[in-house]
Formats: sequence, structure tokens, C-alpha cells
Amino acid sequence: MDRRKFLKSAAAAPAAIAATQTTAFAAGTRPSLDHGQLRGRNEDRSTVVCQNGIVCASQPLAAMAGIDILKSGGNCVDAAIATNAMLGLTEPGSDGIGGDLFAILWSEQDQQLYGLNASGRAPYAWNLDEAHRLGLNRIPRESPLSWTVPGCVSGWARLNERFGKLSLAQCLESSIGYAIDGFPISPVIAATQFSNWGQNGEYPHLADVYHPDGKVPSFGDVFQNPQLAYSYGQIAEGGAEAFYEGEIAERIVAKSEELGGYMSLRDLADHRADWIDPVSVNYRGFDVWELPPNGQGIVALQMLNLLEHFDIGEFEANSAEYLHLVVEAKRLAYEDRARYYADPDFVRVPIDWLISKDYAAERVKLINTSIASQRVVPGDPELDSDTIYMTAADSDGNMISLIQSVYSNFGSAICPDGVGFAIQNRGQAFSLDREHPNHLEPHKRPFHTIIPAFLTEAGRPVMSFGVMGGDFQPQGHVQVLINMIDFGMSPQQAGDQPRIRHIGHSSPWLGRSNDPGELVFERNMQVDVKSALAEMGHRIRRAPGVHGGYQAIWRTDDPRVYYGGSDPRKDGSALGY
Repeated sequence: MDRRKFLKSAAAAPAAIAATQTTAFAAGTRPSLDHGQLRGRNEDRSTVVCQNGIVCASQPLAAMAGIDILKSGGNCVDAAIATNAMLGLTEPGSDGIGGDLFAILWSEQDQQLYGLNASGRAPYAWNLDEAHRLGLNRIPRESPLSWTVPGCVSGWARLNERFGKLSLAQCLESSIGYAIDGFPISPVIAATQFSNWGQNGEYPHLADVYHPDGKVPSFGDVFQNPQLAYSYGQIAEGGAEAFYEGEIAERIVAKSEELGGYMSLRDLADHRADWIDPVSVNYRGFDVWELPPNGQGIVALQMLNLLEHFDIGEFEANSAEYLHLVVEAKRLAYEDRARYYADPDFVRVPIDWLISKDYAAERVKLINTSIASQRVVPGDPELDSDTIYMTAADSDGNMISLIQSVYSNFGSAICPDGVGFAIQNRGQAFSLDREHPNHLEPHKRPFHTIIPAFLTEAGRPVMSFGVMGGDFQPQGHVQVLINMIDFGMSPQQAGDQPRIRHIGHSSPWLGRSNDPGELVFERNMQVDVKSALAEMGHRIRRAPGVHGGYQAIWRTDDPRVYYGGSDPRKDGSALGY
């Protein structure tokens, strides 16, 4: 594309001066991509453009911590650890060292992608027989029964050991300082995390950390977390072993035993994070990369394989015709997710078959372009299953796509004494149906919702990106990708557009459902679009929603330039230099 034309349009991003134009953006010079102007679509924020380094995160202090690391000689991995640690302090309902981590990394030196699965496993002593003895039909959230080993710190250690330039202590220095001195709570985090928890004293195991002096902090209040500073200090000094074999591990096990859980010191000591190979499909000339199960990343790949059969670029962005196809593709892919996705160390997951073009060519025949399906079923192979996202790039060309979570808001709502963080409730994602591949077993990883993503073209890195929002994430990945690849939007503009979410009831923990589900729109979706989808047979929920947060870095070469986008639904920003 004409680089001068792009830069001119990017400079005019503020809505007040761009009421009838948008920033068109797409990679390279692929002639099939539409670089034209989209009527009436604007960026809520300007695309951030830089050359030396960039960090995109959902809280400003976290993005700044990453930039400081880059400026002090660190690379994108060091910046990601520093940013993630700061997010664990400033956005504790979404993430923290009590949760899990996944990442996809582009190594400029090696010219390849690496995947990291740092999700934890169930305790050795926790199994279906015990669950049934307790009379459970679903694992409870606010209980150590929902705990799996927190994998975040193991992920930091593996990234740092293999690719980092600075020490863990250097990466954690800024967040330790803010935990001791305090920071003012930002507005979205105050409204969606702190304000929803503990107003009536119903979460006593959070109160010691997050309700100082019996008060729930609000927007602008300066919040300190000296307990987390102490935990970070132990990790800075002793590495991952301090978390999994030291005082922190002892405190986690003590709280589990106090509340009737099954976590042991052996569970923590035996934990490991694994390097894994990302998997991909090609969508209109771009290779879209996700991590394989136990996560749900390949749902996005399955959806893109189906949508590739339609000329999406001929539709208007966020038109009823386009969104109908997205929803129908989602429903087919999520049925497979409910049936097959699980820990591949325990069951065979037919990944190659699920993301194959041949399978998509058969499944797409089930999509009616004008009528909503009322019942869908998974395919049948021939067989012998709350969150933060951040991304960073450095001056050497390395890029990282990292996602981290404690699952629900404040996870299990339980903080072990003295550690300064809540433990995740990721074990809730296990099924208690013995016939399901995702059923609870000792030392097994549960189905996971958090998924980082990456885009390449002809073997070169193009974009690191992700969309938060639990079950919604594959739907979000597909919508922002199509906004860029089919509709020619910038990385910022692609995230600014209103999103739609289909909520069904099929899942790897509840099983399949014949309920066709319903559509939930964000507030700024056009009324006539909702009406048209209803006429197609989709069930519409009246109450609006907010669907996910998003960050992305798009890269061009010769010269190398980074373009960053950060979701206005969050407090964060894209910062570059």
C-alpha cells in the first residue's frame, strides 16, 4: 500500500476531525486486501507508531513499567514480565501470580515462533471419586477445590531463562516499589473489580489484602500491597523455586488445608511450564497462530477456516450479513470445543483434523447464509476437547504475545495468609462427567480459556495480539482479525469497533446443549443490525454488554515500524518510543 497515504490518514485519527473517514491499514501489498475508506468509522484513540520498542497493556503504569525496562536495555520478554507483574498489582481481579500464563514469542535471532504453556495442574489427591463423595455436580468457585497450581511464575522463569536479558529482580523492581509506596486505582479497574467485591464483608479471605481498614478502595484511592511486595521480593531473590518450594508454597498449602482443599507441597514442587509448538491456519494469505489445547485457541482457527469460504470484504463492517456468518461459524466451532478440547497429556485431541481445510469444507455446508441454525452438533472424527492480555516488541525485532489470568474476578476469592494475591479458580473448568475428556483427574490441566495469538505472512512476523474475556476470546480474535484483513482497519480501529458475543451453553465443563443461545451487543451497535439478525432467527438479549479488552502490535519492515492499538474498554494504553 501507499505508505504516505497510510501515515496521512493515521495522523487524522481523532474523531473530532475524522467524522467521515477512517484509518485504513493492512499488511504488505496484497492486492486482494481492501485499503479503501470505511464510511463513518473512527478510531476512539490514535494508533501509536514507533520504531524502538512498544508495550500495549490494559493499565498505564503497567505499560510504563515495560517501556522503562526496554529503555534500560531489556528486551520484549523482560518488558512483558515487568508489565505482567505490575498488572498483578494494579489489576488484581484479572491476573496475578496466583493464576496461569500462556505466551507466543517471535525470536528475531531464530526467525521462529515459540509457544509457552504455563498453566497449572490439579492436585494429586483431587479426583472424581473425591468430588462425588462430597456430593458435587460442579466444582465450587469460592473454595480451594477450584484451585489448580498457579503457573504464572513458572512462565516468567522459563521466558527469562531462555530469552531474557535482565534478571527477574530487575524486572520486578518497579512493581515492588509501587506495591510498597502505593498507586491510585484507575477508573475501569475500580468499577469492575474492587467495587464488586466485599462491600458487605462477604469475602473474608480477600479482605486482609484488598479491603484495608475495612474499606473497599475506589477510583483515585491510593492502594498499597506490602504483602505482594514481600512475595515479589522472594521471587526476585530466589526465582521460581521461592514460589513453588519456599515460604509462598507453604502458605498456599496451609490455606488449602484450613479450608478443606487438596493442594500439597508436592503439587507445587512438581509443577513445570512447557515449551510447545503453536499451530496455524492460513486466512487470506496470512498465517494465524494459536496454542493447541488445553486452551481454546484453535476455536478461532476453526472459525476462520469456515469464514474463508465467504467473501467477507463485500459486506459492510458490522453488518447483519457479516455478523450472522460469524455467529454461525462460532456455534459450529464451539460445539467441537465442548466435545473434544482437553489436556492432550491425558486424551487424544484431534487437532490436525479440527483445523484442517477439508473438515471446514464439510462443516461450512451447515451454514445457511440467511437463517440462523437452531441446533448444531460437533463433528465426528475417525479416532483410533477475567484476564489480562499484553504485548511488547523491542528494537531487535523480538515480539511477545502474553496472556495471564486468575480466571474469575479475584479467582477463587481466597488469598493465602501473607502472600498478597488471590489463587485462581481454574479448576472450575473441569467436568465431573467421567465420560468427558476434560473430566477431573489428578495432575491434569483443565480446559483453559486464555489464548495469546500471532499473525505472520510468508514466514515473517506481522502482528502479536489478543482479546480478553474468558469464553468470548476466540470470537474476539476473529472479529478483530476480520476488521483488519477483510475491512482494512488499523490495529487501533479494529479494537474500537463494537463487538457482538454469542452466548450458548455448550462447554467443556457443562457438556453440550441444544439451546441455540442468544446474541449480546455492545451499546454502539446499530439498531437496524440487531433487527435484521432477529429476523434471521437469532435470539437477541436486550441488555448490552462489554466484550473483552484487546491489545495489538502490527509490524512493518524496511524500515521496521511498530503500530500499536489498545482497547478503550480498559484503562490501558499503547506506549512506544
